[in-house]
Amino acid sequence: MVYGQSTTTMSNRRNFIKNAAIGTMASLSMPSIVSAAFAKSAPYKKVTLQQNDIVLFQGDSITEWGRDKNKSAPNDFGALGSGYVLLTASGLLREYADKQLLISNKGISGNKVFQLADRWDTDALTMKPNVLSIMVGVNDYWHTVTSGYKGTIETYRTDYHKLLDRTKQALPNVKLIIGEPFAIKGVKAVDDSWYPAFDAYREAARKAADDFGAAFIPYQAVMDEAMNHAAADYWSIDGVHPSVAGAALMAHAWQETVKG
Repeated sequence: MVYGQSTTTMSNRRNFIKNAAIGTMASLSMPSIVSAAFAKSAPYKKVTLQQNDIVLFQGDSITEWGRDKNKSAPNDFGALGSGYVLLTASGLLREYADKQLLISNKGISGNKVFQLADRWDTDALTMKPNVLSIMVGVNDYWHTVTSGYKGTIETYRTDYHKLLDRTKQALPNVKLIIGEPFAIKGVKAVDDSWYPAFDAYREAARKAADDFGAAFIPYQAVMDEAMNHAAADYWSIDGVHPSVAGAALMAHAWQETVKG
């Protein structure tokens, strides 16, 4: 102990230094993680937001994450859930307040592409979104391992292309954003047995984005880069679903794909 300093003072100083370091990492790493990941995926497309755009998020449990299905009003806490969609929406509404965006979440836990297609008229096309964000694919693989689903990578590719083609036919001017399905190995549900099979689903999502002129969010690259800053279980609770930090990272990456 340094003379003249109590144990309590030393402890407080250590806690202050520790908390300051954590705060510095939090403030610096999110932009740098996302920038590094996107740089590896360059060139990448950005979507321009317009006045009164209707922004719709679609997908599985990662997108749904706590939303109240009894609520449907745009920009509503309950309707947006408590995951990356809420964090993304709050950022968009703050940054682009002058555009009066209307943001909705229609993700449903467990969905695969064919299940999106089953509800697409009601939960997407009739809403006439100007910006449509889709993140789907992890269940199309994961459920072949855990739930006896018989779909293949070809099923995923074909179903996804049909869904996007149908969307473009009904909404020719819609601005599409496709999120890459991702997994974090070594956290509960995800182990070596996922690979290389799961990588094909990621590549199929990227190819679909290219084929339909969509902006693409390289979530796997984002998460891989994030693990240079903190352990895998800091960013994901089970290898598939993001933690609070992972959801914040996803939101930051999503906002990287748009401009005002």
